[in-house]
Parts: sequence; structure tokens; C-alpha cells
Amino acid sequence: MIETADPIMLSALQHWSYCPRQCALIHLEQAFDENVHTMRGNAAHERVDDAGFETFEGVRSERALPVWSERLGLVGKCDVVEFHPDGKIYPVEYKHGRKKLQVHDDLQLAAQAICLEEMFGKTITNGAIYHHTSRRRRVVAITPELRQQVEDTVTTIRAMLDSGKLPAPANDARCKECSLNDICQPQAMAEIAKQREMAATLFDVEG
Repeated sequence: MIETADPIMLSALQHWSYCPRQCALIHLEQAFDENVHTMRGNAAHERVDDAGFETFEGVRSERALPVWSERLGLVGKCDVVEFHPDGKIYPVEYKHGRKKLQVHDDLQLAAQAICLEEMFGKTITNGAIYHHTSRRRRVVAITPELRQQVEDTVTTIRAMLDSGKLPAPANDARCKECSLNDICQPQAMAEIAKQREMAATLFDVEG
């Protein structure tokens, strides 16, 4: 068991997979800001953020269900968890945008599945990402490889939080869609790093 006084939020895995610096700014420095993408995401989550349940054809759908894993030190909530009459448990994560593969979304879903397995003692083999714009589900297999990626990511995030250090900015195409661009200042930070590298090289040459 991983012993920790401060559990890691499930959302941190998605943030880390997308950009380690974004994850650190949110979960280490408690920084956050809105942009059109986060607002669209909030709109997609509007209904599932209200805790409750409904039953259709024997399937009970729980919304905003709190979940956790004591073994990994994770805590958070699932947008929707379906409990089927045959005992199957099926997590569904809501995302804005059209149906397409996003590895960071799959990682977050797999982490939810691991939490649910620990809580209910049942193996979960599949879940789904519901893409709000296209209004379609994308089935995600909870594979051994994806489970291992969850564990590795948790370990890496915990090391970052314990160190208290921000990872370097990505300064690539991801930055254009990131709501923390103004806080992160990826271009300015990259230029500073470049100048330091040039200065160190010059020092070595002159030395």
C-alpha cells in the first residue's frame, strides 16, 4: 500500500498525461484559469456533476459518484457509473468534443475503474468515454498495460508533489489550448532556459 497523507486527485492523472507542468500548476500550486475549452468541458459536465441516480431497463446509473483507492492513494469522483443487473460495473467519463482517441482520458477512466474495483470487489474490463459534441461513446478496454500506466503515473505525480518543483514547460502545440498558458508562460520560460544554456556553454568555452 502507498502511504500518503495527501491523496492524489483522479483528475491529476489526466492533467499529467496531457502536460506534466499543467498538472503541477493545478495540483501543486493550486493555479487554474478558464478558457473556451474548459468552459465547454464544464458545460458537458453540467448534468453529471449533480449527484443522483436513475434506473433504465434494470441498469442503475449513479452520477457524480465519489471513489477512492487506499492502495494507490487516489480520490475523486466518476461522472457516471452504471450498475448492471448481471453485476457488471461500467464507468463512463464525459468529455466535450467529438469522438476521438485521447490517451489522457483513457488513463483517467482506467484509474476510476481501479478505484471501483477496490471499493466493490469486482473486476472491471471496460468503460467508456462519452464525447459530448458527437454524443457518442467510445469504449475503452481496461488492459493490463493501461493499469500499469496508471500506477506508474501515480508514482511519478507523487514524486513531483513531494519535490515541490515545477516541470519544464512543453512549449508546443498543446500550449495553444491550455487554459494556464498565461500563468505558465511557456515561450518566456523556454527563452530563459535557452539563454541559461547558452551562458553555460560560453562559460565552459571561456573556462
